[in-house]
Amino acid sequence: AECLEAIAREHGSFEPVLTDIAAFRLPLLDEPHHPRLGKYENDHTKAWSKAIDAADAFVFVAPEYNYFAAPAIVNAVDYLLKEWRYKPAAIFSYGGVSGGLRAAQALKPLLTAVGVMPIPEGVALPSYRALLDKDGAYRPSEQVL
Repeated sequence: AECLEAIAREHGSFEPVLTDIAAFRLPLLDEPHHPRLGKYENDHTKAWSKAIDAADAFVFVAPEYNYFAAPAIVNAVDYLLKEWRYKPAAIFSYGGVSGGLRAAQALKPLLTAVGVMPIPEGVALPSYRALLDKDGAYRPSEQVL
């Protein structure tokens, strides 16, 4: 995600905001009302709603988890409804040999169900572990960039 943010910032036509789902600490759907009502009672949901509502578009950085999208992404999408509507999204997936392509394909129907417009093309990063340095930081080669 940090690498993509840097590329978008370098491009100059975007004002990327790196948004880490984990920072919002979203428990599994703990709001008493359906998201379509927008009657959020929890501070974490209000903060998540504000962050997503402020965005014009999204790039989901999606790992593949058991041949599917990561549960944290699914939960975060399901938390809201109107905030997602009619905004485009790209998917950057990563994983083993498939590069997370199954996660990307699983995300598309979920995103369209909440009104996000996923673009057909995506970026898949296969065998991503080979691009991590000894400290676990992402160090892409020139071939990747």
